Amino acid sequence: MKKLSIFSNEQYIGMTGAQYIVSFFKKKRIQSVFELSGGMIMDLIDTLHLDGGIDIVNVHHEQAAAFAADAVGRLSVDIPGVAIATSGPGATNLLTGIGSCFFDSSPALFITGQVKSNEQKGSKSIRQLGFQETDIVSMAKPITKLAYRVSGVDEIPYVLEQAYRLTLSGRPGPVLIDIPMELFRTSIKGDFKLDSKKLIDVEATPVASIELISKIVQDMLLASKPLLLIGGGLRASGASDLMIDFSSQMNIPVVWSLMAKGLMPTESPYAVGMVGTYGNRWTNLAVAEADFLLVLGSRLDIRQTGANTTAFSRGKTIYHVDIEIGEINNRVLNCIPVVADLKNFVQQIQSSASSFTPNKNAEWIKRIADLKRQWPDTAELLGVKGINPNIFMSKLSSMGDVSVYTADVGQHQMWAAQSIKTKPMQRFITSGGMGAMGFALPAAIGAAFEAKKLKTIVAIAGDAGFQLSLQELQTVVRNKLPVKIIVINNGCHGMTRQFQETYFNERYQGTIWGYDAPNFESVANAYGMAADTIVNLDEIDAALDKFFADPLEPYLLQVMVDTFTNVYPKLAFGREISDMEPFADPIEMEGT
Repeated sequence: MKKLSIFSNEQYIGMTGAQYIVSFFKKKRIQSVFELSGGMIMDLIDTLHLDGGIDIVNVHHEQAAAFAADAVGRLSVDIPGVAIATSGPGATNLLTGIGSCFFDSSPALFITGQVKSNEQKGSKSIRQLGFQETDIVSMAKPITKLAYRVSGVDEIPYVLEQAYRLTLSGRPGPVLIDIPMELFRTSIKGDFKLDSKKLIDVEATPVASIELISKIVQDMLLASKPLLLIGGGLRASGASDLMIDFSSQMNIPVVWSLMAKGLMPTESPYAVGMVGTYGNRWTNLAVAEADFLLVLGSRLDIRQTGANTTAFSRGKTIYHVDIEIGEINNRVLNCIPVVADLKNFVQQIQSSASSFTPNKNAEWIKRIADLKRQWPDTAELLGVKGINPNIFMSKLSSMGDVSVYTADVGQHQMWAAQSIKTKPMQRFITSGGMGAMGFALPAAIGAAFEAKKLKTIVAIAGDAGFQLSLQELQTVVRNKLPVKIIVINNGCHGMTRQFQETYFNERYQGTIWGYDAPNFESVANAYGMAADTIVNLDEIDAALDKFFADPLEPYLLQVMVDTFTNVYPKLAFGREISDMEPFADPIEMEGT
């Protein structure tokens, strides 16, 4: 484990805690801080304002601030996103977004203001002493790499430096620092003494052995149907471009999990498609046939493999590369473990493979191309009433110069992941492990600030999920952000409605019964945003022309989809990865 050196605080003596935090942010090239004002952080907000060097992005719910910071961390990789919130409800409202960062390996730094030290209950056997006093550190610990409450202003320089490094090191993730209100205005004296028991070390970077790397290359060359299976960890490591070069170097096709969507351009001759529960049918068929898998940064969770892990691994040599040993062989057994930082690993394997003549894999690549022609994503819902969402997503991705797609959680998320064709340098981000509805719009706001408001961001949401964060339309309009919003409106909670159709005899309580939604075109207009609505397939092209007419203008397009449109293909639960609905039925109820 790497030790964090203790550095001199002398240059910061006399600064207040808030002044130091602002200077630290600037030193670390942090450009935006997302927040909702509150009493315990007003000193920090005021200091940020007086300095003027960092964008202060005021949102309308702290969860949105956390999702925006999540997006910044994912897109920048080497600079964490930052969100701040006041004590009590402000801090607890961050938790869903913090969890999203933790599960999806997004580097993010969260600072919460706490009530004054003399108003904290301490060891008293009471629930609360100060107004809004809440033990956010205990709540956040299970979903952070570190959650720490500062007890003295002279701790701030050390704790901030360690927190910053922790967000980026090893498997990236969130850190929360809770600071009592008075410390933001207290001057640093420089007499901090480290209590090493309170903090943790920054992780070392694991490296695979040369012998193991060589064995992987040799087994890959012996395979007749090899695949790379990439996950979100590849993005977190910053190794996407290296992976693309390696797939070309070795003539090896690539499949991806939902969290790795967009890491490889769809037009690449080695790009296959998304694998898993709602994966492209041709991709799942290819994975079923493969005899070699090199898994890079995917957890191989149930959404990638299905419940039948024995069938998934049958007939395959699987090397599973991850920075955390616990992620390997926890579901899919008999994988050969490779515990390594992915960026280092891909660099190593590229170097090792350069001394070999790669297989052309021409027959295998042709086989996958034939499967793709046989099972096009836009033909899975032939006969659907009104707008076919797969066709819409395909058309959406063929128009406009989009830098980032953000997707909410639900059926629209899967239609987008199945059918959006990503181009080089485009990104696709969504909430994976947490699976949080309401993610897309705040994440698009974060992406817009990361792109310095110069590039088009498209947020894709469903009518149900959009109602969890639609107040942030005001944030988009106020800041004149180039965020364009697609609302797929099927008048229900579509994903769970489809679940009820399969397992609950079409009893639609809570998804159709007892649910409704407004006209989102009218809602957008109320916020001062241009908007339109389409209901027929032949309206798509003209509507998208208007949608993208001004690349930097906020715009909302409501796309009406029949309520009973399902997402297909869908892995039939309990069956092999090649057995997908509607042509195969599940043999047990889904557990996730």
